[in-house]
Amino acid sequence: MALDPSMPILVVDDYQTMVRIIRNLLKQLGFENVDDASDGSTAIAKMRDKKYGLVISDWNMEPMTGFELLQRVREEDTLSRTPFIIVTAESKTENVIAAKKAGVNNYIVKPFNAQTLKSKIESVCPA
Repeated sequence: MALDPSMPILVVDDYQTMVRIIRNLLKQLGFENVDDASDGSTAIAKMRDKKYGLVISDWNMEPMTGFELLQRVREEDTLSRTPFIIVTAESKTENVIAAKKAGVNNYIVKPFNAQTLKSKIESVCPA
């Protein structure tokens, strides 16, 4: 499946190093149209201004977690269909189940590489 390299992607993480890592992995995969937000509130505001083809969000953030961001996105009609991938260092079964119930499209456990990211994106973004 061919991914659209012009697809706008929003990376949400309060840890700038992680934002840079994900940006670099996306760049390796050919994605250039990447924005970032350091918290859930900023992410929601950006999503209201621009239609993203994908959101990649960290789970553990303050003051709004990635899980809470996912819930907010799924509650808003205009945003609810946006493909959403949660990134986390914890692979707790209950977290995965909660995220699935909340409507996450996929889940990535850190650390991960470009190939893992590519396969997760391919699974949630129709070509």
